[in-house]
Amino acid sequence: MNDCKIILMNNTSTNIWQTFFDNYADKYDDEVFTKATEQETAFLIKELALPKESTILDVGCGTGRHTVALAKAGYKMIGVDLSEGMLARAHHRAEEAGVEIELIHSDATSFTIDRPVDAVVCLCEGAFCLIGLDEDPHEHDRAILRNINAALTPGGKFIMTALSALKMVRQYSQEDVAKGLFDPATTMETHPMEFDTPDGKKTITVREKGYFAFEIQTLLRETGFDIDHLGGGTAGNWGYRPIDLDEYELMVIARKSARP
Repeated sequence: MNDCKIILMNNTSTNIWQTFFDNYADKYDDEVFTKATEQETAFLIKELALPKESTILDVGCGTGRHTVALAKAGYKMIGVDLSEGMLARAHHRAEEAGVEIELIHSDATSFTIDRPVDAVVCLCEGAFCLIGLDEDPHEHDRAILRNINAALTPGGKFIMTALSALKMVRQYSQEDVAKGLFDPATTMETHPMEFDTPDGKKTITVREKGYFAFEIQTLLRETGFDIDHLGGGTAGNWGYRPIDLDEYELMVIARKSARP
């Protein structure tokens, strides 16, 4: 019988993204970008090239679609997420699949785990790029990468996706800049997000950071990673390929550096 539990850490404080995802959890798996889980999982298994029973950490695991799929493939899975609502869905998914996973309710900038892991994935803006209203984007994302590096065994692989600044630059106009929807100096989007609550629809303002490839490279090297690949990585189209100017996400495949 599977034993799936959610571990609550005391370093989780409510922010705007937690509020959004707690209310969005039941609708997340209806989104079009969640429909390629099988192909994406096959890519992760091939790329990570780990023996079964290896431990993989999924940072920003959300509703657990990759966490549970990898657990079904024979890996020991740990998922971390800010949202209790998303973790509840991941817990339900694991129970339906009959697999055992460990779920940790914590901010990705401050989680801790009690043992090193063999690999880490951070996919589909599970944590990276999602910035609180009063947070510095680089400090936020740098803290996530430091945490991930600390969790990895030496040489352990790390696969992540991040929002592409190229898409943002091509999407927004000077009028949008004047309205405060996009800041070209920081490549930050600031925009309203609407969701349903028991009391009706609610709208909140959220911030998302887009990255150029050189920014990702700099952050990863600063936080102790060597980069094997950086290219296009929009959900449903993962693989080794160049960056498309109009796609939403970049993909990075890296490993914990042996450098001091």
